[in-house]
This record gives sequence, structure tokens and C-alpha cells, in this order.
Amino acid sequence: MSKKVVLGFSGGLDTSYCAKWLSDDQGYEVHSIIVNTGGFTEEELRHIEAHAYALGVKSHKTVNAVKNYYERIIRYLIYGNVLKNNTYPLSVSAERLSQALHIAEHAAELNADAVAHGSTGAGNDQVRFDMIFHIMIPGVEIITPIRDMMLSRDEEISYLKKKGVNMNFDKAQYSINKGLWGTSVGGKETLSSKGMLPEEAWPTQVTKTGSEEVKLFFSKGELRKINNQHFEHPVDAIRHLQTIAGPYGIGRDIHVGDTIIGIKGRVGFEAAAPMVIIKAHHALEKHVLTKWQLQWKDQLASFYGNWLHEGQILDPVMIDIENFLESSQRNVTGDVFVQLMPYRFQVIGIESEYDLMNSKYGKYGEMNTGFTGDDVRGFSRIFGNQTLIYHQVKETVNAKH
Repeated sequence: MSKKVVLGFSGGLDTSYCAKWLSDDQGYEVHSIIVNTGGFTEEELRHIEAHAYALGVKSHKTVNAVKNYYERIIRYLIYGNVLKNNTYPLSVSAERLSQALHIAEHAAELNADAVAHGSTGAGNDQVRFDMIFHIMIPGVEIITPIRDMMLSRDEEISYLKKKGVNMNFDKAQYSINKGLWGTSVGGKETLSSKGMLPEEAWPTQVTKTGSEEVKLFFSKGELRKINNQHFEHPVDAIRHLQTIAGPYGIGRDIHVGDTIIGIKGRVGFEAAAPMVIIKAHHALEKHVLTKWQLQWKDQLASFYGNWLHEGQILDPVMIDIENFLESSQRNVTGDVFVQLMPYRFQVIGIESEYDLMNSKYGKYGEMNTGFTGDDVRGFSRIFGNQTLIYHQVKETVNAKH
């Protein structure tokens, strides 16, 4: 009986090579799986399934993971206002973890002898996939033909043509990876430390001019309404906001990051909805949370984003931080008003019954009704008392010497 291998399959050159090589050359019973995190249409998924069977796989599974991806990962990125290096909303790294988790679950369900992916030896994905597989399905062999044999694109194409595989071998000028939480764009301009992607490289072209205001309603940190239109699930709200903000060219940038394996890299991305949501959510939080809630959230969210980016979603500390982030959202409810313009946006303000910037208790720089000037006078002495003692002791000691 042939050994079973579960192959993470996108239908591209690398995973097509893997499917054919594992089946024809290694004698495996190949079970392919594609995990949709928001980047594929139904037609594309049907085409990928047909392509997998044409390559000779025993079975193919399509997982619609979009809502699970939101529930398991994205909502915590929103709660934490997570932007890697204050720039990148973890568009690709987050979805790779969702994909790895589902692939591992499928391998366990099939009692597979091995699991395979098409990562090369140059990037982060190889670490994310391998690490999650080691943790979730220990003892299952991990097969990575492209990485292990250091195959070039031309070598893969030559092999597939000899096998009679009929697919598009043309290399796109730009590498596009689309998902619910943003789209990455790689090209010649991102291979060096200087260069910006040209207008035609961006998947979403700028078609809107002028400006428009949108009202975003958050309920306990989750986006639930846009301009009074209610959505059953935040995923639907994210997609709708993308259709509104994307044509303005909002959320385009270049991320410069440190890879898990120690090298730096640049990648372009467009993430209109994620960037607007994160900034709007953060603005609401600044009004409804206390300063210490905000400070500890910033510290924990920064660690959470970095650790997630490096594939450590299964570390138990992540659950602890997620519980804190979710607890912090209990008063993060209200409307945020955002002005959208070509290539930029600005948060105009918020309205919330939990707003701590309340004139009932005083106006900054004018009058405070919560305490008197004498109260402040005494508080200032007490608040600085230990520092005062420190400096007086230091002066006494210095005077002796």
C-alpha cells in the first residue's frame, strides 16, 4: 500500500511540481488541500481542484477558512492594533498560519505518513509550516522538494513539461498574494533597498477622486456597521470596507522586515480595509480606555504581533495575551468617522457612550470640575515626594564628600 502524503496546494508552479514528483517519482498517494483565507474566487478554486486531479492526486480538499481565520487570528490583530514595524498589518504571515493549522488537521484526519509544502529555503513560510507541523503532527515526515533539491524555476518547468503537464508556465511580472487581511506585491522594485512599485503593479487601481466620509461602528472592538449598514459577521464588513476604500489607493506601502531566518527583505502591500480599521479602532480606544490599559495593550500587542509573525501561534503565551486583548475590548464600542481621499485617510473623531473625554468632568486646558486647585497642589507634592527625597539625600551625601 502506498504511503499517504498531504500536500498544501495552491496550484502554482512549485506545488504542481510537488504533486507530480511525489506521485510519479516517489510513489506516494497524494492528498492535496487548499486553504482559502480570502484570496480565491469560487471559479479559481474549482480550476485549482481540476488541476490537482489532472496532476494525479488521490483526493483534493478545499477549506473555506475565511471566518475561522478572522476568529482565530485577525480579530486579535485588530484588538491589538498590530502593525509590524509600525507599517505592515501581517497580511501574509497571518494567513500562512491559518493555512498551516488546517493542513496539519487534515493530515491528522487522514492518518498521513507525511506532509508536504512548496516553500523554498529563502523565506519565512518554511519555518511557519515546519514548526506548526512538528507541534501538531509530531513524527509525521515533512517533505519539501523545492527547498531540499534547491530547484530553479526552469528545472521545475522542464520536469513538468516532460510529464505532459498542461498549465501556464509564464512568469508574472509581479508576485501577488491576496487574502482577507491584505494583498502582498513583490517585484523587481522590492528586491533592492530602493524603489517603489509602479502604479500598474498594484492589484487595485485608483478609480476614485475627491473624498467621502465613512462611519464605522465597533461593538466590543469588532467592526459591525459601516454607514449604518449592519453586517452579520465582521468578515463581511471588512470586505465591504475594502470595496469602498480600495479604489482610493489607500493602504499601499512597502514593508521592510526582518525574516525569521535572519535576513532583511522588502515587500509591497495594499491593505485599505485593514489600515482604516486599525487606525479607526485605535482612535476609539484612545477615548474609551484608561492610560494604563492603553500602555499595557501596546506592549503586549507588539510582542504578540512579532511572535505571530514568526510562526509562534501555538505558544501558550499567545492564548494568555489573546484573553487580555479580548477583555480590554469590553468598552470599545462606538462610531468612528473617517475621511477617505486618494492615497490617504484621516480619522475625524468618535462618538461613544464610553468616551472618557467628557465635558462633565472638565475640559483640557480650561476647567476641571473633578477637583480643586488646592487638591492639585497637595497631589503634586505627594506624587513627587520620593523623587524629592532621592535628590535631597544625594545632595547631602555629595556635600559630605
